Amino acid sequence: MSKTNPLPASASAPSPDLAILGNTIQIHPSSVANQSSPEQSLLEPYARFRQEPINALQELGLHVVGEGWRSYDQPIGQDIFYSGFSENMKGMVMAQARLRTKMAELAAKRVEVEIHEGLLGPKGLEGEEEEHRKRRLARRREIEGQLREVAGEWTEKMICKMESRYFIRSAYYLTTQLLTRAYHQGIHVSSDEVLQLRSVAAEAAKKKQSIIFLPCHRSHVDYVSLQLICYRLGLALPTVIAGDNLNFPVIGPFLQHAGAMWIRRSFGDDQLYTTLVQSYMDTLLQNGYNIECFVEGGRSRTGKLLQPKFGILSFLLESVLSGRVEDAIVCPVSTQYDKVIEVDSYVSELLGQPKPKEDLAGFLSASSVLSLKLGRVDVRFHEPWSLRGFIDEHQSRLVHKSPSVGTMYDASLKRRLLTTLGYKVLSDINAVSVVMPTALVGTVLLTLRGRGVGKHELVRRVNWLSDRVRAQGGRVAHFANSTTVSVIDKALEVLGPKLVGRVEGLPEETYYAEDRFQLSFYRNMTIHLFVSQALVCAAVYTKVKLGGGPESQRMSYRELYDTVFFLSQLFRAEFIFPTTPLEENLRTTLMGLERDRVLSCFRRDSDDVVSSNDNIEYVELHPDERASGREDFDFYAFLIWPFVEASWLGAISLFMLVPPRDYPDQEAWLDLKTVQDKAQLLGKTLYHQGDLSYFEAVNKEALKNAFSRSEEEGIFQTTRSREAKAGPKVRLDAAWMPARDAEGRLKPEGKLWELCERISQSRREGKNRRDGATVRTRVLNLVEVVGAELFAHAVPEVEGVQSKGSRRRKGIQTRAQL
Repeated sequence: MSKTNPLPASASAPSPDLAILGNTIQIHPSSVANQSSPEQSLLEPYARFRQEPINALQELGLHVVGEGWRSYDQPIGQDIFYSGFSENMKGMVMAQARLRTKMAELAAKRVEVEIHEGLLGPKGLEGEEEEHRKRRLARRREIEGQLREVAGEWTEKMICKMESRYFIRSAYYLTTQLLTRAYHQGIHVSSDEVLQLRSVAAEAAKKKQSIIFLPCHRSHVDYVSLQLICYRLGLALPTVIAGDNLNFPVIGPFLQHAGAMWIRRSFGDDQLYTTLVQSYMDTLLQNGYNIECFVEGGRSRTGKLLQPKFGILSFLLESVLSGRVEDAIVCPVSTQYDKVIEVDSYVSELLGQPKPKEDLAGFLSASSVLSLKLGRVDVRFHEPWSLRGFIDEHQSRLVHKSPSVGTMYDASLKRRLLTTLGYKVLSDINAVSVVMPTALVGTVLLTLRGRGVGKHELVRRVNWLSDRVRAQGGRVAHFANSTTVSVIDKALEVLGPKLVGRVEGLPEETYYAEDRFQLSFYRNMTIHLFVSQALVCAAVYTKVKLGGGPESQRMSYRELYDTVFFLSQLFRAEFIFPTTPLEENLRTTLMGLERDRVLSCFRRDSDDVVSSNDNIEYVELHPDERASGREDFDFYAFLIWPFVEASWLGAISLFMLVPPRDYPDQEAWLDLKTVQDKAQLLGKTLYHQGDLSYFEAVNKEALKNAFSRSEEEGIFQTTRSREAKAGPKVRLDAAWMPARDAEGRLKPEGKLWELCERISQSRREGKNRRDGATVRTRVLNLVEVVGAELFAHAVPEVEGVQSKGSRRRKGIQTRAQL
């Protein structure tokens, strides 16, 4: 009997579908059975000139003349795409009081420097002070004029230039032609969500409030798809905040006239530029222009959400906190793909190849994928919410109130509020994310013990996984009345034979993961739903891997709690955890695994092992789970094992920071980037020698997270140079330095060794290795060989040691929970 408890069908009638007819949006009865949030493709492929020349010409003509919704004459929101828009925007930015004050302040500081250096002449005798004052004033005005000129040039390069409706109509037509050729099944949205979004947008337009779209970021298609949806729905296009690395010839100006604004990748200590960006954000929000920026900063190369970046988010929050802007509406957005165009290049980057510079040649080469069939794009909008309301809601907990001066927002409290905002947005994105068929297939293929899987078993496990996704509150992409078999066939077609192989000539169709590294990108699109279960199963596995009968594999609740807490801290930079306390999350997760008959919980003084949630004494595998071959338990463990491997690799590679026995300078510094590159080389070697089970564990992002965590924990010290091109230098902290034996070999003992062993307890047991003995001999010897190469280029003792771990550890630990 199946252990899956499917969710009951909704008693309420399904929501209506969305139909866009001409320039109106209508609703009609749903044709999708038993779906709680129906969807419809907003963008279908245009007719092609080769196949249907007449229809293609008709479509082009409708865009040229601007028939119906194509005219884009009265979008919901503030007026955009008119002649003089750029000059008007530039004038409002330059008129911002904050910017004028900063330029005056910088000019005054420069005059003081010149006075100190004697560049404005002597102050003179009595009676000549007035002349000196005039020289100071003239010089100050001259500098202010120069700063205004520089700020004006920067503003001209920065601001979006929504000047022409003819341009945006043509851009929409061209972009839709390209995008729907690549994603041949179109862009899909939820009818409920877009109808709600239009309603919110109409109300915001009346109040002259901006909508801040905050999407996840997996592809360059993210901002293209959102712009197309806004155009098609008749919403004012947002100003897209983009890095100036995309501002290259031809493409840069095109994007800027379609709504992109350019900012530097790093502001450094440039006070004028920082103030200019803040002034631009104030201008946009004060005038009700919509904004789009990516809360993760850059694109995710691994498929899962990245930790939030707070740069632009801090500017937007500051606008409202300061009172310069009354309110803005926040709308988190999830964009999911059957297949991401850039995944091939992501894999290359994760394996250590340098990221190619963005240029026209690279863009044109990427366009070759437009002839492929990449499935569809699903865009989901979380219910929009008030930024001012968010601030007020968290005010009593995060903000100190003073009766005399009102609410005081100091720097510390602003950071806490900003952190809460960033993680709330990520949580909202996860809450509305849709799991695509390719993610379901990829997840199943990477969580099976066998080399491959038959078609019947693949269908069964995809059905099981779909049920588990819904049970966790997630969503599975709608495919109307299509059968699971047909949906899987479409997913296999999109993934292609380079990712999923098929064994020919067998009695049953059999599939296997051809490229596990690339397929992990799609598995990672589901992992956020099961992080809690995966951590619990990885903790219990520390007992299960020891073998023996059920009694010998039991784990006490206290030991389970400690192990889960350790793993939660280990992966605090990898996953977005629930904000509720660890104890509460752990008990909730155990109850769910108990209901699914994956684990059994034994309680003191209670005969009801299912309903009672207190006094858990110990846990073990459920008898049904043992009888089924641990397939569900292993599923959760397989999700987390690659990340355990990566953390173990990051920890064991720190032994490379131990200076060779006879090295003259035992306190030498090593270049951090070089250390990370050598750690990746070490990982590749261990994988090919059988000491590492997952090749994806050597990916650059996972190792970077492991090293960041080690720095936060104070395992190694860091010094950073003020020179831009000089990277951080590191050395192992003395408290973590392992000893050597009489023969000069590293001794497997001490704090660093204990950390490696603690992580190793949750690693998947290898078929041809025994972790303890293997690590003590072959692995440590290999680490010494690789580490010796590092010290050939070591740096002598330097000043300015920084240990940010001691400053950040407490805050991070309170944030990182199961």
